[in-house]
Amino acid sequence: MASYHGPKAKVQRRFGEVLVSRPKYSKIIDKRPYPPGDHGREKQFRSGRRSDYGLQLDEKQKLAFVYNVRERQLRNYYKKATAMTGRTGQNLLTLLERRLDSMVFRAGFAATIWQARQFVGHGHVMVNGARLDLPSYQVSVGDVIEVGDKMKKNPHIVELAEQIRGQNPVPYLSVDSDALTATFMRMPDEGEVPNVVDLQLVVEYYNRLT
Repeated sequence: MASYHGPKAKVQRRFGEVLVSRPKYSKIIDKRPYPPGDHGREKQFRSGRRSDYGLQLDEKQKLAFVYNVRERQLRNYYKKATAMTGRTGQNLLTLLERRLDSMVFRAGFAATIWQARQFVGHGHVMVNGARLDLPSYQVSVGDVIEVGDKMKKNPHIVELAEQIRGQNPVPYLSVDSDALTATFMRMPDEGEVPNVVDLQLVVEYYNRLT
C-alpha cells in the first residue's frame, strides 16, 4: 500500500474500524458500518472466516496507513527490525515511531500524521536547531524537535498548542507547549506506543516472503 493521500474515512471503512483517532471518523464509521462501494452493504452481512494471509495482509496495510509509509519503506523497516535485538514487532514499531513526522504528530504539533509529514516536508520543523525536511529522519534519544518560528504564529498551531498545554502525550517525549519543542527522552517501552495494529500478524506476513 503506497503512501495514501485520498479520503481517510474510506480506508477506515474498508477495515471496519477507526485507525485515526478523530471524532469525525468515528461518526462516519458509526453511521456507515460497512465497506465503501456499490456492494458495501452486502459485504457487511457476508459470513465466513478470512484466511490467515488475508488477516496478515490487512494488518500490514493498516500499519502502512497509520504511519503513512509506502510498502517499500515498510519492508525496509521490517528488515532493520529483524537485525535488531529484541522482539521484531516492537522493533518495527519503534523504528516507525522514531520517524520525524511521527514524533511531530505524537508531540501534538500536528493534528494527523499526514499534516505532520506536510509540515516537515515544507521545512517547518527543526531538530537540534537545524531545519530538516525529511519526514523519515530517525530521531535519536536526546534530540530536540522544534516548530519553526514562522509556524509558531500560525493560528492552527497556536490552537493545537493550547490543546496540549500541561499534557505529555506519550511518556518518551517531553513536550513544552509554550516553546513548541519536544525532546525525545528515551526509547519507548513495549505497550507505550499508541497502536491499533496486531504486530504479530505483520511479522507473520513478512515471514511468508522470506
